[in-house]
Amino acid sequence: MLIDSHCHLEYKGLVEDQAEVLARAREAGVGAFLNISTRQSEWAQVVGTAAREPDVFASVGIHPHEADAHQDLGRAALLEATHHPRVIAIGETGLDYYYDKSDRDTQKRLFRMHIDVARATRLPLIIHTRDAEDDTHAILADELGKGAFPALIHCFTASADFAEKVLALGLSISLSGIVTFKNAKDLQEVAKIIPDDRLLVETDSPFLAPVPHRGRVCEPAFVADTAAFVADLRGTDAERLKALTSANFFNLFTKAVL
Repeated sequence: MLIDSHCHLEYKGLVEDQAEVLARAREAGVGAFLNISTRQSEWAQVVGTAAREPDVFASVGIHPHEADAHQDLGRAALLEATHHPRVIAIGETGLDYYYDKSDRDTQKRLFRMHIDVARATRLPLIIHTRDAEDDTHAILADELGKGAFPALIHCFTASADFAEKVLALGLSISLSGIVTFKNAKDLQEVAKIIPDDRLLVETDSPFLAPVPHRGRVCEPAFVADTAAFVADLRGTDAERLKALTSANFFNLFTKAVL
């Protein structure tokens, strides 16, 4: 079985034909999906899909791009949203200094609030970080000093040095279709050093379609291509990689039950 640990089933490109998208993924061997939210207005829809589809789980959180629009979001609202039985994760959250669509201090404050809720609930934190690795690491190290919480860097694109730092903090790392791109040589080297028990795979669909689907709307079915590519990079059998990444998913997202 394969698991797409990060997809946006409510986004344009997937939501219009969601049933067919899920059917194609299941045919490709995908046995579970984590449907990610990025703003509060999505939470009900994301959770609704998870409630309707027995192999789809949900996250609740605020993407750093959306931080400015959620300055008044309180901890209580996020905490309450985690109580739904199909919500197994918090996020995506984090820091994005590449686009700088929201004030950096606001991003940091909301990131820490998500961490606080992750610590309180023991639900894994799904982290987005782009061009913000130093601050991301500093906040994670500081917050882990206050008490443990499970966490994952999704769609990892940073350096081997950053990978080693977050692995040292106990985080897991998820690889998207970017790892298949021919210009992603550094990321391909990172893919080789992630410990077997900390590796996950994802599509981040409808974005970032892997080779050989570049230029198309990405679908959860394409996680099979990413998994096969990563298995080859790591010199292992594709079936073994599917098994270990699926086991890692359930070991991290302990609330997920099929």
